[in-house]
Amino acid sequence: MQSFKLTPLFLLVSLLISSSCVSNASESQNLHTSIKKTFPRDLKLDTATFAGGCFWCIEASFEQIEGVFEAVSGYAGGTKDKARYDLVSSGKTTHAEAVQIYFDPNKITYETLLDILFTAHDPTQLNRQGPDVGKQYRSVVFYHNGAQKETTSQKIKDLSTVFDRPIVTLIEPLVAFYPAEDYHQDYEKKNPYQPYVLSVSKPKIDLVAKKFKALLKVSE
Repeated sequence: MQSFKLTPLFLLVSLLISSSCVSNASESQNLHTSIKKTFPRDLKLDTATFAGGCFWCIEASFEQIEGVFEAVSGYAGGTKDKARYDLVSSGKTTHAEAVQIYFDPNKITYETLLDILFTAHDPTQLNRQGPDVGKQYRSVVFYHNGAQKETTSQKIKDLSTVFDRPIVTLIEPLVAFYPAEDYHQDYEKKNPYQPYVLSVSKPKIDLVAKKFKALLKVSE
């Protein structure tokens, strides 16, 4: 499978992140619509929003998957004025570190994205992922519509016998998504030898790559 080099998309996302964060569900939809406009008109892009611990790990896990055109690290579950890393990472807000994924449903299904999510993090850990502790690292699927909500509920039921402990992943409607600061975007790719990346992020990313080998993008 051949991956696409989408420079206009990367520029657009960077511009949006550096200028302002979305402030409500309507503006979040505008962000989605703006990104969709960078693709051919016949390409119908869909969106998924997940939280599963540090967003560096989740973003990089999805970036390597064919059909995922962009994964943006950010915050969900709180308000715009507190969507800042210094506040979120210290647990002073109600946000969760989250990742918004723009994908082609003709190449990858929402259900498959859920399978990847539940591989990239441990959904049985309550308000933590490994060394990251606090509600900002909680496991959440922020659904965009009824179909995503229903698919997520069924997926959790299907996986209930796979894990040794109960799945604690929350299912909540997406109210707003706030892109994180620019230096968080593509963090794993830009900082491959950072200690946290090597010890925490890379094993999760590699696990996804191994399990979903047939879905990986082809390196250019």
